[in-house]
Amino acid sequence: MSYRTGSHTVFHHRYHIIWVPKYRYKVLRGAIRERVREIIR
Repeated sequence: MSYRTGSHTVFHHRYHIIWVPKYRYKVLRGAIRERVREIIR
């Protein structure tokens, strides 16, 4: 785990993936879809 520092701060960024099923567009396709699936699992 790596932390970044500023002059008065220490922080560690993480990402949140939010799935919104309202419109259900097929955004993730092909190899990107498989890679995201691997990362989440």
